[in-house]
Amino acid sequence: MAMTFGVGYEVFVRYVLRDPTAWAFDLSYMMYGTMFMMAGAYTLSRDGHVRGDVFYRLWQPRTQAIVELILYFIFFYPAVLALIIAGWDFADQSFGYREVSVMSPANVPIFHFKMIIPAAGVLLFIQGLAQVARCILCIRENKWPEKIADVEETETMVLHQAKDHADVQSEIGHNGKGSVR
Repeated sequence: MAMTFGVGYEVFVRYVLRDPTAWAFDLSYMMYGTMFMMAGAYTLSRDGHVRGDVFYRLWQPRTQAIVELILYFIFFYPAVLALIIAGWDFADQSFGYREVSVMSPANVPIFHFKMIIPAAGVLLFIQGLAQVARCILCIRENKWPEKIADVEETETMVLHQAKDHADVQSEIGHNGKGSVR
């Protein structure tokens, strides 16, 4: 929301009032960077990261899970731990000298946004634990556990609600009653 407001405000003042701001660019790249970093764990939970499916998709689920489990410990966890440790050092230095943006004359403070780096690493680490648990379950049962649906498009929700409402109205009409208890 902050990025949308900031960019929308900048477009308005730049093109309508002819008075651009010095801080809108800084806000947009900080917000976009935050959104990008924080989306990593969610994307991992939805299997949205790039995978070399040439051979992977031909394997049995148990084989897929074994390979994934091994790769989590060889590549994923060392990389995520490096992200957390290096990100923490990077953020700590930035806090130490109260870093400001050098991209614009506004000198917008950016040191607090550097904490997003280790925070995103911690979230990735936690989601990695969930993925490892999924791999273990798949190795046991030779099928991947079902994922819980957590996001539904607003239009789909409205259609479901309208259908449910119509079903209730239809039920009222069939029963000949004026109200449902």
